[in-house]
Amino acid sequence: MLQFATVTNKGAREINEDSLSVFKSGENFGCVLCDGLGGHGMGDKASKLVSEVFSDVFYKTENIKDFLDCAFCAGQEILRSEQKRLNAQNKMKTTAVSMVTDGNELFIGHIGDSRLYCFSKNKIKMRTLDHSVPQMLALAHDIKESEIRFHRDRNIVLRVMGIEWENESYELSKPLPLKKYSAFLLCSDGFWELIDEKKMCDFLKTSGSVDEWLEMMTDEVKRNGKNRNADNFSAIAVFNV
Repeated sequence: MLQFATVTNKGAREINEDSLSVFKSGENFGCVLCDGLGGHGMGDKASKLVSEVFSDVFYKTENIKDFLDCAFCAGQEILRSEQKRLNAQNKMKTTAVSMVTDGNELFIGHIGDSRLYCFSKNKIKMRTLDHSVPQMLALAHDIKESEIRFHRDRNIVLRVMGIEWENESYELSKPLPLKKYSAFLLCSDGFWELIDEKKMCDFLKTSGSVDEWLEMMTDEVKRNGKNRNADNFSAIAVFNV
């Protein structure tokens, strides 16, 4: 059984450009988190639109294995159509990270720098890799993984929804066995930049519920974001119990 908790906060910004959605039907469970690109304008509309599309597609998809492909493509198509309708081709861009399961297999997809962490025995077993300049530098061993958080180019995202795709720009994981993992965390960069992975694991170890785990992490994010121009931050925490 999957239990979840969510948080979304505008931080020190005037508008919250993050959106999230959780959807369930029988044994099927899914969620999506989107972070609209503020520098391009109308990021809040882009993230809200895409999160709503993911929810709609979930309830219309007969085979859960097809969900992520269908959702990313539908979200991109509707976003591009809305840009054209509003004459806003240079606006309305967003990241997206999503997971879905039928109770046995787990499917993960993402585009941009919103992340999904998978935990087992209070340790991180995998995470999605950002589509960003600092992540590329880390993969090339030019910087350390820990240096991604505050790298001067951390806001340069290489793949997003809302720009023209030559090919499918989203990235899908191979199907994973759900039972292999005990917890999951989907979060925007405004969240993961202000809490390190060790704290995520420490709080997971001491928390008694998914709500408590997310609350402890959120408090840490708020503490570390104090006296800064903190970005919007959002997260979906999931326990597999």
